[in-house]
Amino acid sequence: SEEMAKVTLIFKLPYYTEWGQSLIIAGSAPALGSWNVKQGLALSPVHEGNALVWCGQVSVPAVFTCEYSYHVVDDHKNVLRREAGEKKKLVVPEGVKDGDVVEVRDWWQDASEALFLRSAFKNVIFSATDNAKRQLQSPSLSKTLDPEDIVVQFIISCPRLAAGSTVVVTGSNLAVGNWKAQNGLKLNYVGDSIWKAYCVLRKSEFPVKYKYCQVSEAGVSSLEFGPNREVDVDLSSPKPSRHILLSDGSLREAPWRGAGVAVPMFSIRSNEDLGVGEFPDLKLLVDWAVNSGFHLVQLLPINDTSVNKMWWDSYPYSSLSVFALHPLYLRVQALSDAIPADVKEEITKAKKELDKKDVDYEAALSTKLRIAQKIFNLEKDKVLNSAPFKQFLSENEEWLKPYAAFCFLRDFFETSDHSQWGRFSQFSKEKLDKLVVADALHHDIIRFHYYVQYHLFTQLSDAATYARKNKVILKGDLPIGVDRNSVDTWVNPTLFRMNTATGAPPDYFAKSGQNWGFPTYNWEEMSKDNYGWWRARLTQLSKFFTAYRIDHILGFFRIWELPDHAATGLCGKFRPSIPLSQEELLGDGIWDFDRMSRPYIRQDMLEEKFGSLWTIVAANFLHEYQKHCYEFKEECNTEKKIITKIKTSPEKSLWLEKEDSIQRGLFDLLQNIVLIRDPEDSTKYYPRFNLEDTSSFRDLDEHSKNVLRRLYHDYYFVRQENLWRQNALKTLPVLLDCSDMLACGEDLGLIPACVHPVMLELALIGLRIQRMPSEPGLEFDIPSKYSYMTVCAPSCHDCSTLRAWWEGDEGTRSRFYKTVIGSDKEAPSRCTPEVVNFILQQHFDAPSMWAIFPLQDLLALKDKYTARPAAEETINDPTNPRHYWRFRLHVSLESILEDKDIQASIKNLVTSSGRSFPGKKTDKA
Repeated sequence: SEEMAKVTLIFKLPYYTEWGQSLIIAGSAPALGSWNVKQGLALSPVHEGNALVWCGQVSVPAVFTCEYSYHVVDDHKNVLRREAGEKKKLVVPEGVKDGDVVEVRDWWQDASEALFLRSAFKNVIFSATDNAKRQLQSPSLSKTLDPEDIVVQFIISCPRLAAGSTVVVTGSNLAVGNWKAQNGLKLNYVGDSIWKAYCVLRKSEFPVKYKYCQVSEAGVSSLEFGPNREVDVDLSSPKPSRHILLSDGSLREAPWRGAGVAVPMFSIRSNEDLGVGEFPDLKLLVDWAVNSGFHLVQLLPINDTSVNKMWWDSYPYSSLSVFALHPLYLRVQALSDAIPADVKEEITKAKKELDKKDVDYEAALSTKLRIAQKIFNLEKDKVLNSAPFKQFLSENEEWLKPYAAFCFLRDFFETSDHSQWGRFSQFSKEKLDKLVVADALHHDIIRFHYYVQYHLFTQLSDAATYARKNKVILKGDLPIGVDRNSVDTWVNPTLFRMNTATGAPPDYFAKSGQNWGFPTYNWEEMSKDNYGWWRARLTQLSKFFTAYRIDHILGFFRIWELPDHAATGLCGKFRPSIPLSQEELLGDGIWDFDRMSRPYIRQDMLEEKFGSLWTIVAANFLHEYQKHCYEFKEECNTEKKIITKIKTSPEKSLWLEKEDSIQRGLFDLLQNIVLIRDPEDSTKYYPRFNLEDTSSFRDLDEHSKNVLRRLYHDYYFVRQENLWRQNALKTLPVLLDCSDMLACGEDLGLIPACVHPVMLELALIGLRIQRMPSEPGLEFDIPSKYSYMTVCAPSCHDCSTLRAWWEGDEGTRSRFYKTVIGSDKEAPSRCTPEVVNFILQQHFDAPSMWAIFPLQDLLALKDKYTARPAAEETINDPTNPRHYWRFRLHVSLESILEDKDIQASIKNLVTSSGRSFPGKKTDKA
């Protein structure tokens, strides 16, 4: 009977493995292990010509469908690598008989093929190709088969197909049109970007060479790139396959390239805003992007950062909550249709007062909250009882209630430091319920935070929908850390190592490293609920964005961890990392651990550093434990203690006006070590970064110096690579699997060798900035040599703009003019529109998938926009942890939207470089 009929499935997959690796298929059916890889179908390798083909067979019912994917495993069946993207779907073809053999000729789906199935492409750029508009048709077989027939099913994925286009197979025999596309075999669209068709061939007709071909609505056909594909059958086998499923992967097309514009939300200026960019302004920016040929708009993080309730909070990477949006970006005029006249007047007045050159962070935020409070008082019950608000609350209460409670407690206790909140410093569900209960006296304060978040959500969602409809990707930013005084550390303290801080070792950006102050992540703890916090965080981000930038992606390989008493970023260690053990050091003849791990301070250094003040400094901060040898006193033996003592000591009048140089000198002494002892295990040591720069190192014997040089190199550049690779392959796939946004990684700085191979494997798009070459020995990177999986940019928010860089240093400018632009003339001291055009064009023409430009660099194409000093356009100074993030465009979006000339110039750069742009006709007529 039909029910009992069984068929044999044979899987064949060409794949090169390394020694000790093998392949397993896991799938949804019991025959494929019900997704348990250890019980999946193990494959065996066979050499076919030059290829290594992994094969396996399994018996299944004749009517059978399942999902499956391939896994590379080690000898113990631990998964080393899995396929990317959606799971594959297998449907046994109609008309198979009991005992038939069905052969699946498969391909390994790597991450770069799956990229075009991410929401940025699927739901934004190629949304018109959308499958909703296509008729779904299952291919069917009409012919009765005789023993000489073999049924071939062609299966191809075409995520980038233009609307109205269809797909055909054409090839070397009549059934596939004899290489004439108009006579080719038409494929049927079956959903999820997949096209299929059956073809019955006689055994004598093999082998068949073929290619896939797109046919536009107008009937214009274009063959896929690359060599011909081929299907052959082994007629010598005792039981040849009657059915061959050619799972052919993706249509091979020219690499898709796009362009975008980057600008911080706060930097946007419009005729409507109150001194700072607001979410509804994004619609104007999208219009400008479309006119200029851009498919993407990139922002900095937009989460609430109100930790200190002052301008320090202008730093967008230090989140108060990774879920809440920043009230700074609220448009108060849009809160209600019935704003009373006096409030309208207040808004008009505020608009004039706040319309300054830069953002006045404190004034803009307090003004908006004051006005929002007035409108809230008038219509709170109407809004908070409405159906849309109730839906918002129920979908977001998981984070919204703790956020509102936190804001109430922060303002009540006048600090975000939740360790100071008495019985509320320990979060619990019960305490939270009491804080947000409806009959509490402060309930309106809680509801006000709900109200503001509801309107921010609505305004941003509205802008995001507008961008999507206009085929513009909104790209968000995922900060590497959260503030130690944040909702997240209050609610989930175990997910963070609260006695540490995150930063970066010394590099291009900062000579003595960076200390961002965020606690490092406790990945072990995060993994216990399968990374629920990350999943929630990315799900929230994907409500607004279809692409995102992973800030400091190196932090997912290893993080530069500093003790919480450090103020600078110099004396840190990598986590995870393999330390130098006491045994290892003793084995190399290094035994004087105290001498190497305690600050090395001698009297002559004090005289040299502090001059006539050395005795005062020594008396206040140091203790002479041996003639001419000093150590720090207990109350000032860390960087933070030194800062406090300099500011608060009763003796401070003695070093008036000299605070900075004394602090610098004391920091130098404190950092004058060659080994850092692990605070959690005193038998483990870490080499201090740049240890050869210290006098502690210089005064050692030659043998110790040589050993330390060798161990230093080993610690920083050799012994960690495998550990870091494994760490990234544990943590990054979690992020990528949490959402279907397109992910880009910011991989600037000191890059370990394992980073780029892992990013390639996970199809993470890297960042290339011309003046920060990733290859040693180059001063300027060469955009024409960038790889495809990159975003290229002439500058970014962490460095000066193109104009400021050009006008900043004559030597750099001259070398660039000569070597890159190739001119023997003297470089112009001004960054002229011609220079800007040359550099932008280099980036547009680069092979990189994306070219994304800061808006300031684009406006420099026209003299009229370069009137303000270039240095004022810099967004961040990474060397200053207390930088005020307040750059504001000096021209409104409305005025640059009216400037048709510059939009045309930019669009011309996009189109002539072959990059895609919104509204581009993809027909090749």
